[in-house]
Amino acid sequence: MKLAARGAARGLLLLTACFAACIASGAPAIPSPSELEASGAVVGKITVYPDDIFDLSVEGENGWLYRTANKLHMNTREPVIRGQLLFKTGDLYSDRIVQETERNLRANSYLNDATIVPVAYDGKHVDLEVRTRDTWTLNPGLNFSRSGGKNEYSVQIQEQNLLGRGQRLELEWESNPARESLTLSFSDPHFLQSFTRLSVAYSDASDGSTKYFSLDRPFYALDTRWSAGTVLSDSDFDVDRWELGKRVGKFETHAQYYQLNGGWSAGLQDGWVRRWTYGATYQQSDFAAVPGAPLGGPLPADRKFVYPWVGFELLQDSFQERINQDQIRRTEDVLVGFNGWARLGLATESAGSATDAVLASAYARDGADLSPTQSLFGSAWASGRYEHGEIRNGILGAEARYYLRTSARSKFFANVSGTVTEQLDQDQQLTLGGDTGLRGYPFAYQAGTAKALLTLEQRYYTKWYPFRLFNVAGAAFVDTGRTWGTDVTGATSLGMLTDVGIGLRLGSSRSALGNVVHIDLAFPLNADGDIDKVQLVVETKAQF
Repeated sequence: MKLAARGAARGLLLLTACFAACIASGAPAIPSPSELEASGAVVGKITVYPDDIFDLSVEGENGWLYRTANKLHMNTREPVIRGQLLFKTGDLYSDRIVQETERNLRANSYLNDATIVPVAYDGKHVDLEVRTRDTWTLNPGLNFSRSGGKNEYSVQIQEQNLLGRGQRLELEWESNPARESLTLSFSDPHFLQSFTRLSVAYSDASDGSTKYFSLDRPFYALDTRWSAGTVLSDSDFDVDRWELGKRVGKFETHAQYYQLNGGWSAGLQDGWVRRWTYGATYQQSDFAAVPGAPLGGPLPADRKFVYPWVGFELLQDSFQERINQDQIRRTEDVLVGFNGWARLGLATESAGSATDAVLASAYARDGADLSPTQSLFGSAWASGRYEHGEIRNGILGAEARYYLRTSARSKFFANVSGTVTEQLDQDQQLTLGGDTGLRGYPFAYQAGTAKALLTLEQRYYTKWYPFRLFNVAGAAFVDTGRTWGTDVTGATSLGMLTDVGIGLRLGSSRSALGNVVHIDLAFPLNADGDIDKVQLVVETKAQF
């Protein structure tokens, strides 16, 4: 179900460019993408246009506010865009590679959209125009969010497109239910104008500190043949234990994680990508009691694993452009196909581990259109260790998402998910509450060894576009879920809990700082005297 409106717009742009080029030069008309490929067309001149946040030629976007925003914002530099192109002058034209390049460009938070169209054709060479539109990337000030009855505040200065180079620099003070922290971080997804990614961060928190460094060259395209990278992380922090939405204990954690990894692939073959990955990992977690604070359960046992590992990934080249899937009136690149990976490692005492163990993890997801108005997506994941003849920290989860377009401006959405565990490590809690989708209840309200959650949501998309900054939508929802088993704190399940509610959604089409603002009023139907009868949830999410 290729998005009709998106396809029509792209076709109109192509047709307009074709007529203009033909009238001006008398050159032959630009063939369709498939005809260009069949004729062996070669990429000629590539022109890049990084456009402003606001298009002043559009009615309603030429006021002083929009002109000021354009002047204050530094557009993405042309070399940054050009460095992400998967084609160059002299390559054979490939519409698949053009579309993949568009997807890669749109994946950048500092870009709102990206299109690449042929604009001239002389019978052999086809000239391409790359046009992107920036988003507002500077975030100074105060942020607030509330979920599960808990507030989070942050004061920050954040730039996600530093000097137009696509780099992110952030200084942030944050207060949340777990800690207060001051963090300085920097990341460059195209280090030294390559596809190498660099990230560094340091955080000084009320309960410890975190130091992080990563440098890697990922599989940045379907036809990329190799990858390599390293991750170094060292952190000290307190872990809280929760019961009925209240903190009942805490303990200190010192965690170290170091990894070297690489990968190899034969590239895209017959619509599929197969990738082999390999590496070596060192991970150690040490635990201690917090002086003067209750543990809320047993003190976790220290862990140390040093192990080589091998992995495999399978990815189907089946992407579609959609609108109003999980965003509001923004182009979304949705994988309607299969993606899965698995990883297996072997830790031994002789290599420095605290015990012999087999460590495994896996993930799979698939999606399909059931009809022109219905889509179904499913995913499953598993991880754990096999040591001393039994499974430890075993986690098995699954999720299904169903979309039904009920009208041109409404959609029904259903999500069902579940997780089961086996001998969960004692520093872990499996919780369910306002922070994990049960919006009418407090933060981490229930805990156990298994959980399930069902969400039903009717979504409405309005035509309202206030100040041409936010696309407005609404939702009516029902959440119902429960836990099973006895948690590490000794808490047991309260049975099935249900809430109903209404919400406002503000889809940010101009900002890189969060795509959808959620403002929900949720009413718990199984509330006891300790729970507010109305829960206000305010947060920014990547999805509707």
